[in-house]
Amino acid sequence: MQDFGQRMRFLVFSIFLNSAANALTISTNLGSAVWTGSSVNLANWIHVPLGTTLFGYGIVVTIMNQLFLGHFDRKRFVSNILYIIPFSYLVEWIGYFWNWIGVNSLNLTGRVIVDIIGLFGVAVAVSIYQRCNIIMHPNDDLAYILRFRFLKGSAIIAQWTSYIPPVAIIVLSYIFTGQLHAIGFGTILALVAQGAVMGWSDVHMFPRLKHHVDV
Repeated sequence: MQDFGQRMRFLVFSIFLNSAANALTISTNLGSAVWTGSSVNLANWIHVPLGTTLFGYGIVVTIMNQLFLGHFDRKRFVSNILYIIPFSYLVEWIGYFWNWIGVNSLNLTGRVIVDIIGLFGVAVAVSIYQRCNIIMHPNDDLAYILRFRFLKGSAIIAQWTSYIPPVAIIVLSYIFTGQLHAIGFGTILALVAQGAVMGWSDVHMFPRLKHHVDV
């Protein structure tokens, strides 16, 4: 069992990894993880900066999590808010860095490779901070609640189920704008494989870090 200090160090690492990996997939413009892709399209639809859109999106999902829990969990509510404050704006700012060093100008093969690396990083980061379970992004907390409260611990089924809201946002964004951003090869890969990579990461990435389940 890890002490709280160890879990905090893993948490900080996972926040930066998650932010950098999500920003990397956006920079490639070949498709981001489903929640990230939906946020990019929502930002384009409502003409609000990505960081602010991610933050507002997170607040809405935080409220959804409380509904799925069936009671008001103040600790979880505060936890979700504390996560989205740094994460939302780190994604936007780190994205500027990736573009500055030329990720968005790589050839197609290079961007495909980088996109896959980014998606892998996202799944690993989510696995790490879900196991820490100190604070958690509300989008991933949704999958976590579904996984352990309703779906008998299945990472794959929980991930698929949690994708219903972002997929709906992507569809609505396209209907109202006629455009799609950060949706493509990487999004399909995330839909198919992110839950499986998370399950793999639970076992193989920092295996001594165990789930601290509280749902």
